[in-house]
Amino acid sequence: MQQRYDAIVIGTGQSGPSLAVRLANAGRNTAIIERKLFGGTCVNTGCIPTKTLIASARVAYLARRAAEFGVMLDSPVRVDMARIKARKDLIVKQSNEGVADWLRSTPNLTVIEGHACFEGPHTIRVNDVRLEADEIFINVGGRAAVPDLPGLKDIDYLTNSSMMEVDFLPRQLLIVGGSYIGLEFAQMYRRFGSEVTVIEGGPRLIGREDEQVSARIREILEGEGIRIELGAKIQRVEKRGDAVLLTVSGNDGLHEVSGSHLLLATGRVPNTDDLGLDKAGIRTDERGYIVVDDQLCTSVAGIWALGDVNGRGAFTHTSYNDYEIVASNLLDQASRSVADRIQAYALFIDPPLARIGMTEREVRAGGRPALVGTMQMATVGRARERSETHGYMSVLVDAETKKILGAMLLGIEGDEVIHSLLDVMYAGAPYTTIQHAMHIHPTVSELVPTLLGDLKPLS
Repeated sequence: MQQRYDAIVIGTGQSGPSLAVRLANAGRNTAIIERKLFGGTCVNTGCIPTKTLIASARVAYLARRAAEFGVMLDSPVRVDMARIKARKDLIVKQSNEGVADWLRSTPNLTVIEGHACFEGPHTIRVNDVRLEADEIFINVGGRAAVPDLPGLKDIDYLTNSSMMEVDFLPRQLLIVGGSYIGLEFAQMYRRFGSEVTVIEGGPRLIGREDEQVSARIREILEGEGIRIELGAKIQRVEKRGDAVLLTVSGNDGLHEVSGSHLLLATGRVPNTDDLGLDKAGIRTDERGYIVVDDQLCTSVAGIWALGDVNGRGAFTHTSYNDYEIVASNLLDQASRSVADRIQAYALFIDPPLARIGMTEREVRAGGRPALVGTMQMATVGRARERSETHGYMSVLVDAETKKILGAMLLGIEGDEVIHSLLDVMYAGAPYTTIQHAMHIHPTVSELVPTLLGDLKPLS
């Protein structure tokens, strides 16, 4: 059996649904294919469920600190993991079903459930049906990377996906990987009540950040009782009774780390290995990501790759921006490009880390004269009022053009405040635009002009 469409979208992550609906509304006979979960990683195992769990963990954390605010609880704080999971599941279900219902109710759009595999440049097979289209859009996302550790295949372990099914409190949670996913789960489960150990092979946490940022985050997490091992290389994993045992080599030689459960948070890999990309002539890089140009076109005319699968961004917001770029170029006769995008992301520990543009390390490496402004969160009124004074803010400015090069906000509400700086960057305006703005008191944002009014040469 063979079916012909104007456009086919593979995957229902952050790019796929919006693009499919936009194409269908533009008059293209469109099909969208999903093999498992509508909404992709963000909706089902990523942003929405993890941030829902983080919200529950924060409530538990604040409840334990209630006396600091003059609020006296009659009994110790108790965490019910089954109820926490049920709340998370309900919120995920609403989003998942919302995506599916939206797609199925869109005129001119056919929803197909099954695994898609290329048989040629513009031919796809799903459920023994051949589909053809002149335009094909790949939005299949990624999955947790599983390291090749001796003994790992003989034990049960968790990833960010399987953690979503946990409805109990791990007594001792070992987390391999000290980057964004690992640290969010570390703080979350420590606040739920687990003993948590983070094992990172590199010399510091989140190695892409500046050293002082990594050090401050380590200080925050260790302050909550999280054990952190850096420069720790895992030599073997084994089961000993009810415990998971890791043999680790570090600066002090070999030692053992034991826990009740093991979470692997060692990165992501793209879902490209079973798409039949070679039959279509679609080029991938050495890591399996689909190679695209700045308009997200692949090596085959009429085929685009969006979202995590193209290696040009690993976030929900970059995936959605991919959709906006492709849709604008195809349907609005625009000329949008990934090259115009400013790097922006956040680590959703508490307090959050928000980052835009260049790091200090990158600015120094570039050799351009720059200015830097730094402010400790302990001086911010909103932070003191909330008794959440951890962290600091830093902004980098080009000394000649006065344009913002980058910023880092590690502190209360930093993930929201950062957008005021990001928007000025997109506008191409000098930092004085926001420095001269009048902000509302008492907020965190009101200190951004003050921060920009005290710039000093970057040493």
